[in-house]
Amino acid sequence: MRLPDFEGWAIFAKVAECGSFARAADEVQLSRPTVSKAVSRLEQTLGVALFNRTSRQLSLTEEGRALLGHASRMLGAAQSAETEAMEGTARLSGPIRLAAPMCFGVHHVAPLLPAFLRQYPGIDILADFSDTAVDLVADGFDLALRIASLADSSLRARKLCPVRLLLVAAPFWLAEVGRPQHPRDLVGRKGFVYTNTAAPGTLRFQHGQTGEDFVLSQAARMRSNNAEAFLPVLREGLGYGLFPAFMVHSALMAGEVEVILPDWQVASIALYLVTPPSPLRSARVNVFMNYLTDRFLAPTWL
Repeated sequence: MRLPDFEGWAIFAKVAECGSFARAADEVQLSRPTVSKAVSRLEQTLGVALFNRTSRQLSLTEEGRALLGHASRMLGAAQSAETEAMEGTARLSGPIRLAAPMCFGVHHVAPLLPAFLRQYPGIDILADFSDTAVDLVADGFDLALRIASLADSSLRARKLCPVRLLLVAAPFWLAEVGRPQHPRDLVGRKGFVYTNTAAPGTLRFQHGQTGEDFVLSQAARMRSNNAEAFLPVLREGLGYGLFPAFMVHSALMAGEVEVILPDWQVASIALYLVTPPSPLRSARVNVFMNYLTDRFLAPTWL
């Protein structure tokens, strides 16, 4: 379906309001030929003359008078929409749709929201905390926090901070099975397998000094699509697992778990702020992005 000639209708309304092509051209900041051509194009589309033109006078035809109300309403609606959008930007009001991983969202994003919402009472937050990756564009999100080694995409990404992945176990487990010196010592030992990855249970290690690589295929004592579900059994010494530092920081500080194989690392990941491809964002989203960026410059769990 062909769209209406919105420009032609708007210029027709302006010419009728100003009573002159020249004054209308000055009003809308277009050249006089552009204004004249827009009206002529609309007349050709409609199959009627909108104005009676003479060298000295311009007046509406009967058809022009009948259609002027429609044109004025279209122009008024567009002007109202622009005014509303600009006022909303100035007021920093309206909703922000945010997506974040479940555990990180609940424990590290949600606590930051009260201060932001108090500072900007006109802004509302619609938070979706889930370990399922959302489609920002298709699902209508303004931004997302992602913890990953980010793949190339059309999305725009801002790195907030690195996220260390730590191999940990409880002291009870280490006392029972012994402290591993090499990833191969974990072969056959049952641990916790996070299933929301491309290759669940496959851990790729590299020694920090020698560069030696080793791929460990975990035997699973427990599998889950939510890594936080492993924490109770981890603390009870029922296995080992690879966790982001923010998830086990408090347990490490309390001595409930210990880092094992500290000389071996897995591929680095980071916390990213991801937005749709368009560089145009509302002022409220920009303010929220800057707020989150400042809060994650130096998190306690780094």
